Amino acid sequence: MIKRRTLLLAALPLPVRAALNFPADFGAHPLQTIEWWYLTGLLGDRDGAPPRFGYQLTFFRLPGPAAGDHPSGLAAKQLLLGHVALSDLGARKQRHGQRLLRALPGTVQARVGDCDLKLRDWTLRREGDGYRAAFGGPGFNLELELATPDAPLLQGEAGFSRKGPMPDQYSHYYSRPQLLAQAALRLDGVRHSLAGRAWLDHEWSDKYVGDAAGWDWLGINLHDGRALTLFQLRRPDGKRHWAGGSLRMPGVADRSFAPEEVGMVPTRHWTSPATGARWPVEWRLRSPAGEMRLVAAFDAQEIDARRSSGLAYWEGAARLLDSGSREVGWGYLELTGYAGKLPLV
Repeated sequence: MIKRRTLLLAALPLPVRAALNFPADFGAHPLQTIEWWYLTGLLGDRDGAPPRFGYQLTFFRLPGPAAGDHPSGLAAKQLLLGHVALSDLGARKQRHGQRLLRALPGTVQARVGDCDLKLRDWTLRREGDGYRAAFGGPGFNLELELATPDAPLLQGEAGFSRKGPMPDQYSHYYSRPQLLAQAALRLDGVRHSLAGRAWLDHEWSDKYVGDAAGWDWLGINLHDGRALTLFQLRRPDGKRHWAGGSLRMPGVADRSFAPEEVGMVPTRHWTSPATGARWPVEWRLRSPAGEMRLVAAFDAQEIDARRSSGLAYWEGAARLLDSGSREVGWGYLELTGYAGKLPLV
């Protein structure tokens, strides 16, 4: 009965929506309630070498307390929130930072019309067919040049990604997987020249999770050129609310997954000594891409961002293994809702 009800709800008509329009949709959507740009990646001594570091750069844009038509250019009409992190895979140590500032033209901004984000010296902008990013945290600074060999991956139905069975539970969502990265990392005064693969997500919505208590998400660049997205949203009782994902294969049309095609089952947990949250850090996965396992590079990749967003979450580098335990890719795993209520959404 429950499965039949879910299928019936999924068949409800979707809200009228416009197709994504680039380059405009690379930029900000200030009329939307929440929006984020999310860059992650792995870096080694050269592209294809075993990764030594993982990183995260995330910009959130939120409406501020001031009215949108406030006449002052200094009014807090928009807020920008940023999180950065660096995971040292050899040392099994993560460093992270956070910022929350009102938008100020030229200094703190999410530009309309194209990707150009600034939180003082944390930046992400599109240049030609690629991106440049720069950010730093405790003891590190990272500069990135990112090349984009492929068109945006439009998640869900042409960039309209459902997040629940009701018509108003959705986001606009696209990804840029398999980005080719060249990096200059300064870590504790030592400079490293690195290369690797990256992943950029951009998502915006008025009602992202609805009644869900949190989500589990992964974006993986596979060694053979494929790119795998999987996610599930959880209800307060821990049961699954919705699921989805996609698979990009070179030379083949991108494929999006229906909820019943996705299985994500945790197989091992780690308890944080800082927050007491119990995070699922190993997973058994099922999708049209096959049966696979996801294993965190190391357990202690919790982000305590309560000073900026009120949120503690787990965000870290992870390996993807096939059914024979052979490594087939690297990427990032994100877990929310295990350390309290989600304040942003």
